Amino acid sequence: QDAIDRKEKRSETFKTAVHGLETGTSALKAEELGRRAPQWVRDNLVTMCMRCKEPFNAIMRRRHHCRACGYVVCARCSDYKAELQYDGNRLNRVCQECYVFLTGHVVLEDREGKHKGILEKGAAEISGRSLLCSSLQLLDKNGKGGTRGWFVIPQDDPLVLYIYAAPQDVRAHTSIPLLGYQVKDLPQSDSRHLFQLVQSRQVYTFVADTEELKQRWMRAMARSAAGITLSEEEDEDADS
Repeated sequence: QDAIDRKEKRSETFKTAVHGLETGTSALKAEELGRRAPQWVRDNLVTMCMRCKEPFNAIMRRRHHCRACGYVVCARCSDYKAELQYDGNRLNRVCQECYVFLTGHVVLEDREGKHKGILEKGAAEISGRSLLCSSLQLLDKNGKGGTRGWFVIPQDDPLVLYIYAAPQDVRAHTSIPLLGYQVKDLPQSDSRHLFQLVQSRQVYTFVADTEELKQRWMRAMARSAAGITLSEEEDEDADS
């Protein structure tokens, strides 16, 4: 049931988090699991298994879809078979959580018991309750190349910037504590909208898609760096 609840929450929050994404049908409700074909999460929206969080690669860890919930999972996490009513009660590949829900069988291996680290926050889940989230590019030290990813400042952890490789990854690959940083505006260069986080010798340079998005990120980061944990709207309400 917990797996189904997470599926519904992530599907709904992701629709609002990613501008212009067409997700098609809505998330399955618990009673519909196995009775309706799920809306598959697209392969290019994840870089790691949505269950065990291990990164995918072309040789050893390939992508598979759970035919019950539509998650992108690795072979180990989808090494289960369950009858699905929408497919004529034929056996289909499903993830461990859906297998337990659909069959009632207990799986002895318990990966849920592992302690969750600071980076183990699902991107889609926290994007739906974030101070700000969007795609950005983080440049390398020479300012020429860089990594494009999904960046989030969560409402429940507003002093930290989480960086995901893709907007539905279930684990961030990097986090940056924002407290104490200075936010520096940079002139537009080659049609790129640049700004920086600076603290002592540590410098992060970001590229936003638009000037408006750049200004929004600069405001959000400046507030977090100053230790302000309320959103701008909440702060205005408090002042009034």
